[in-house]
Amino acid sequence: MSDHGPLPFAEAPKNCLRCPRLVSLRKSLRKDQPEWWNAPVPAFGDPNAWLAIVGLAPGKEGANRTGRPFTGDASGDLLFATLDQVGLSNGTFQSRADDGVTLKGTMILNAVKCLPPENKPNGAEINNCQPYLIKALDGLPKLRVILALGKIAHDSVIRMTGGRLAEHKFAHGAQHSLPAGRVLIDSYHCSRYNVNTKRLTAEMFEAVFRKALSWHERDGA
Repeated sequence: MSDHGPLPFAEAPKNCLRCPRLVSLRKSLRKDQPEWWNAPVPAFGDPNAWLAIVGLAPGKEGANRTGRPFTGDASGDLLFATLDQVGLSNGTFQSRADDGVTLKGTMILNAVKCLPPENKPNGAEINNCQPYLIKALDGLPKLRVILALGKIAHDSVIRMTGGRLAEHKFAHGAQHSLPAGRVLIDSYHCSRYNVNTKRLTAEMFEAVFRKALSWHERDGA
């Protein structure tokens, strides 16, 4: 995988200094785990994507370690299994950045590109990363559907498209109209906690992808 990902024009520099708290954590981890990625994590997927999946942020031993979104910890297991189930990926996911998996018509992004302490970015950090998310989404010419994994991702997309959160409330399976004929679909995040507590089941997760596929097909794809 390229260090710059498939959307190099939309990536933060490797030593981005926008968020002091995240920079401090990154520097600490570079000392403790020098072989890890420990940098802003680039997008992963198909530059001709009609579907963009927006997650929260890299996990400490997941994308922050491997350099690929949702790869290296439990959060990616359900995501990549579902992508395979609905025909949006090729290859066998092995939770490694070099496992050869590719995506079809799909791009994976994060609302925050660097690892936040306790997986909880603050408002300033989310705002600091928003320009990269905007560039990435604007850089997908065939994009029609955005799937937000969790409320932070949902809020970021609504804000960047000029919508009011009060008029676009997050709810699993909810669908929201966006400018330029695009649509936002919400899902609970595929975190280990949500999966273990059954807040999100494989069936629920597949259903939101089926909804995205159905909308895409109705759109004339």
